[in-house]
Amino acid sequence: MTSDANPPLEGTPLIKPSSTDHPLHDDVVEACRTVFDPEIPVNIYDLGLIYTIDISDENDVKVTMTLTAPGCPVAGEMPEWVHNAVASVAGVKTVDVEMTFDPQWGMDMMSDEARLELGFM
Repeated sequence: MTSDANPPLEGTPLIKPSSTDHPLHDDVVEACRTVFDPEIPVNIYDLGLIYTIDISDENDVKVTMTLTAPGCPVAGEMPEWVHNAVASVAGVKTVDVEMTFDPQWGMDMMSDEARLELGFM
C-alpha cells in the first residue's frame, strides 16, 4: 500500500508514467491483459486498473495497480495473479506489484475497448 506521508508535489501526476519505450513493455501489457476481474468480463489492463508498468534497465518490473473498489472480494488475490502473469514474460527478472487507491479508480479510466465490451459506447 502507498502512504500519504509524502504527497505528490503540486503539478506532479498521481499516476507515474509507464516505461513504454522499454522492449518488454508490450509483452508485460499483454500479460496483464490475461488477468480478468471476476465480476467484470474485461481484462484489468483495459479496465484501467493497471496504473503504471515501470521496467528497469535490468528488467525488474514494478506494477502499480488498483481495484474497482477497496472492498473487492479478490483484493488479496489479484496482485498475485498480476505477479504470476508478468513473471511468466520471457526476460522479466523480478516482479513487484504495488496496490494503491490513490487516485481512486473510475469508469473514465477504462479503454474504449472496455467501454464497448461493457456496452457504454
